[in-house]
Amino acid sequence: MPRAKLAPGERFHIYNRGLEKRAMFHDDTDYARMLFYILFLQSPVPVHNISRIVAGFRKNGIFAAAPETLERLIKNRTVELELFSLMPNHFHLGVRERKKGGISSYLQRVQIALTKYYNIRYKRSGYLLQGPFQSVHVETNEQFLHLSAYVHRNARELSRWKLKEHRYPWSSYQDYITENRWGKLLVTKAIAEQFSSLSEYKHFVETSGTKADKYET
Repeated sequence: MPRAKLAPGERFHIYNRGLEKRAMFHDDTDYARMLFYILFLQSPVPVHNISRIVAGFRKNGIFAAAPETLERLIKNRTVELELFSLMPNHFHLGVRERKKGGISSYLQRVQIALTKYYNIRYKRSGYLLQGPFQSVHVETNEQFLHLSAYVHRNARELSRWKLKEHRYPWSSYQDYITENRWGKLLVTKAIAEQFSSLSEYKHFVETSGTKADKYET
């Protein structure tokens, strides 16, 4: 599928998978590292002591970055992350571009960081992902809502999480039906304000007739 033309103010479904469909995330440490990247690399503002921050998250569930760093990151981000699902060999993101070239630079930061981390941890070299990334332009609100349902149901592919995808920790689903764990780093307003309650959105996800072929990787 050809990559959609990216533009500020527009929303896109971004996805990629491991080279030859190999797993990229083998344990919670790998997932936590990628989660940090997709949240904190929305801006080119550097974040220091990443290993310490991720280790702290593994212990207490919080990425304890300095408040001033978070403030600068949010002020200068090139994209807004609205949806995500991290799976063993692929990932899905729902992203709104804020600045021209923002999504491309964001994915470059994320994927270079992930590859470097992975190669160091697993003592390997070379490519990790099958290519730069794929993108689908989200043209209507209906498409946006159904994309959110598709992304948030993605964990059903994993037998352990089938019918329990609302508890899957490496997805933004629970941030829409309970409390947003990431504050301003995850922008939920555009979807959340269209539902009268958290449970109404959960019902929408569970019953949505998503057209999976439209979003498949």
